[in-house]
Amino acid sequence: MCGIVGIVDLKGRETPDRSVLVAMNEVQSHRGPDEVGLFLEPGIGFGHKRLSIIDLASGQQPFFSADGNVVLSYNGEIYNFMEVRAELEAKGHAFRTNCDTEVIVYAWIEWGPECVNKLRGMFAFSIWDKAAETLFLARDRLGIKPLYYTVLADGRLLFASELKGILQHPDLPRRLDLEAVEDYFAYGYVPDPKSIFKNVHKLLPGHILVARRGGEPKVTQYWDLTFQEAGPDSEEALAEALIPELREAVRLRMIADVPLGAFLSGGVDSSAVVAMMAGLSEEPVNTCSIGFDRQDHDESHFAREVAGRYETNHNVRIVDPQDFDLVEKLASIYDEPFADSSAIPTYRVCELARQRVTVALSGDGGDELFAGYRRYRWHAYEQRVRSRMAQSIRGPLFGFLGRTYPKLDWAPQPLRAKTTFQALALDAVDGFFHSVSMLPDTLRRSLFSDSMHRELAGYQAVEVLRGYMANAPADDALSRVQYADFKTYLPGDILTKVDRASMAHSLEVRVPILDHEFIGWAARIPSQLRLKGREGKYIFKKALEPYLPESVLYREKMGFAVPISAWFRGPLRGRISRLADSELLGDSGLFDMAFLQKLVSQHTSGLRENSGVLWALLMFESSVGRVLGAVSSDEAAKADLRIRAAGR
Repeated sequence: MCGIVGIVDLKGRETPDRSVLVAMNEVQSHRGPDEVGLFLEPGIGFGHKRLSIIDLASGQQPFFSADGNVVLSYNGEIYNFMEVRAELEAKGHAFRTNCDTEVIVYAWIEWGPECVNKLRGMFAFSIWDKAAETLFLARDRLGIKPLYYTVLADGRLLFASELKGILQHPDLPRRLDLEAVEDYFAYGYVPDPKSIFKNVHKLLPGHILVARRGGEPKVTQYWDLTFQEAGPDSEEALAEALIPELREAVRLRMIADVPLGAFLSGGVDSSAVVAMMAGLSEEPVNTCSIGFDRQDHDESHFAREVAGRYETNHNVRIVDPQDFDLVEKLASIYDEPFADSSAIPTYRVCELARQRVTVALSGDGGDELFAGYRRYRWHAYEQRVRSRMAQSIRGPLFGFLGRTYPKLDWAPQPLRAKTTFQALALDAVDGFFHSVSMLPDTLRRSLFSDSMHRELAGYQAVEVLRGYMANAPADDALSRVQYADFKTYLPGDILTKVDRASMAHSLEVRVPILDHEFIGWAARIPSQLRLKGREGKYIFKKALEPYLPESVLYREKMGFAVPISAWFRGPLRGRISRLADSELLGDSGLFDMAFLQKLVSQHTSGLRENSGVLWALLMFESSVGRVLGAVSSDEAAKADLRIRAAGR
């Protein structure tokens, strides 16, 4: 993996400030500690930090075409680069290296923006074509690799792998996007293409940006996921055909000139990847997993079972239940507010893996592709009820039950009848939003100040889902919510979490289940074979029965649980209590501080369980505080913060 940055003057030919470009590049050193490269000329500057994986001796970046007219800065891996190279050689292109980097350069020369359709892999890259005076940015189809960009008022376009790279530029306005704040407190992350800052964007997965000097940047989509059932293949035929498709996706991701291994959580998806790797490797696979001292959250014994079956070189670390040292560090890793607390054990498993390997394969994407989340099961159930009862009856009936049913704040959300009643009173989109939102509408309304509500002018985070579900290329209700997760939760939470945690340790993580060819094949499986009755990932599990034990395939799903509630009443009690008097939160004008103080008091006293909203507030304060700076006693500084935070 690598880190890329750039400054491009789209209006003129002013040479970027070298010191600024260096600062943008150096702040991403963790993404590529092996080599550093800079390219500067009038109107353009590229920076690159390299983590060497393939062809270690060559492929230094920024990389130039033989005639010097095309320059590339690239983050990712192209798994079919030898196939594309052969096609380019047949067209007369000559190659100097054995790396995938050079293949992208000549793919651009041969096919222009259409080059991305030839590439099978994960990537975010920038190309400057001197002859055409054109900047080309591209991000992979699923959003595995990140790419931020902004256009300054004077026409300079900045881009970087991480937000921290762009934030090094002194001319960047730092105004919070209040819609992104609403989104964050609803989802726990800021969905693409927004960032927490009003004028900084993420290039959407499956999109490209083309900007010609003198013109405006144009963003277009080159790929989309389509859920459309194929022919009437039998269940047995589909299960049998699935394994070769998965094995090929895994095989492509085992190509590396550095030590390679896999995460093995003991869940279905990571176990499937390890099973395929073991069948493709002559040497034992290196695997690692994280364990917990709480049996109800510990999957390490399932991981050991799979590791034993395939005789892997397995390494386990038991996470200390008091492992809260990372809490303050998370802001520096994720830049934007990010409220998925499983980022902590994810960081630890990446740390463990990097002790032995430079590349690790993961099972991410299986739940989204094969309908593994419980919320899909509940959504399907709710949709059956909605289809049989008119909204005019359903809304008042279940709305009343949702308001009057006793609160069970201690129970997991899927077990709360109250939550189910509330969802059934809503339409499909609002109901699904109700199931995935971190903080419900009523809590966000109470948390935000009157001025924040005025600034939002009626905007609600559910609009993100509404847009995707309304336009989903899908045949049924299940596929529509899976599509929405592919556009929101997968890139915004899962892939962001893994990218930043792995890159913090200079570890490359590859995700074979998110191979776009495999996804295209799997998305044609009928929805009733993805979710059959109560069994999510039904066809995936059936296909894997010869490869994995029943104890791994057919058990309740677990996750990376972090005891934040206990932390907030114990070792982090003082830290969370300071939220009630936070100058940054108070002076931002975004929050009702009296309500916030009530949340803190209720939780620390044990009266109510408020750890979710308090964790979200802590992550918001930490990340925004790093960027906007601590509020001093100077009244002018406080006023400046308030103006910036309000986005004016």
